[in-house]
Amino acid sequence: MARSKDTSATKEPGRLKQMWQVFQMTRRYDNRALLYIVGGIALPIIAGILLAVFLSDGNVFTMVLWIVAGVLAGVLLALIILGRRAERAAYSQIEGQPGAVGAVLRSSLRKSWRGSEMPVAVNGKTHDAVYRAVGRGGVVLISEGPKSRTNKMIDEERRRVTRVLPNVPLTTISVGPDADSVPLHKVPRALTRIKQTLTKAEVIAISNRLDSLGNQMPIPKGVDPLKVRPQRSR
Repeated sequence: MARSKDTSATKEPGRLKQMWQVFQMTRRYDNRALLYIVGGIALPIIAGILLAVFLSDGNVFTMVLWIVAGVLAGVLLALIILGRRAERAAYSQIEGQPGAVGAVLRSSLRKSWRGSEMPVAVNGKTHDAVYRAVGRGGVVLISEGPKSRTNKMIDEERRRVTRVLPNVPLTTISVGPDADSVPLHKVPRALTRIKQTLTKAEVIAISNRLDSLGNQMPIPKGVDPLKVRPQRSR
């Protein structure tokens, strides 16, 4: 009996309870989340009802099918919206903190991209850092911190990469407080928008070549104190 009680006490919450917890967290940090989710549910249902009225020709079975299709589409759209807003809310909690870009590279990169949560260059005093990702779009250097402090680090890392891989496309992205910087939650999207010029085999070879170089600077303790993985609805 005691064993069964212990098992029930440590049982993980069900899928619906997990989704409710994600929704509560998202609503706490995103005031517009509820509006978007309600809209995502309502619009397909309204569209299904209108299609049922105008396209069913009085056939009850056809009307029911259109309405059910609208409800299912609304639920699916709401889940997609919840997943996107939950991810954005999770990133908003760590945005501006050391290691935030590393958390994104660890949890949100697509399979066509390879990146490390550990930076390739770090300023030990300010904790500004430069991260590197490799994909079919080439090599991408992502700075974390104000441009006034990270530009020199980016230039040094760019020269280092170009010296080893002179013919590989290289892109830089800034994540920080500057007006033209990329918001933390948009980093994965920014990577996917880069024009693809390399094959998968070339990506692996380039990534292995860069990994063999190692880091120029030691990584101070605390540069990645947060191990945050945004929850996604399924």
